[in-house]
Amino acid sequence: MSPDKLRYQANQIATFFASQPEEEQVEGVADHINKFWDPRMRRQLFEIADQSTEGFKPMVVAALAKIRRPESVAG
Repeated sequence: MSPDKLRYQANQIATFFASQPEEEQVEGVADHINKFWDPRMRRQLFEIADQSTEGFKPMVVAALAKIRRPESVAG
């Protein structure tokens, strides 16, 4: 998946959770990504975010600490 598309999808999740109570927003984003994104997508999310969080909504950046980081695959 292209980095732009992955950023867009993560930000769409944050947009949805923006309507939830503030204390549930970050947890909601992380929970959704943990449940519905496969390890390859989560790995790519961290590969992008580890280089720069530019383009991600602040809620996504805050959720990174609660998202399960997949193990790296040695190539």
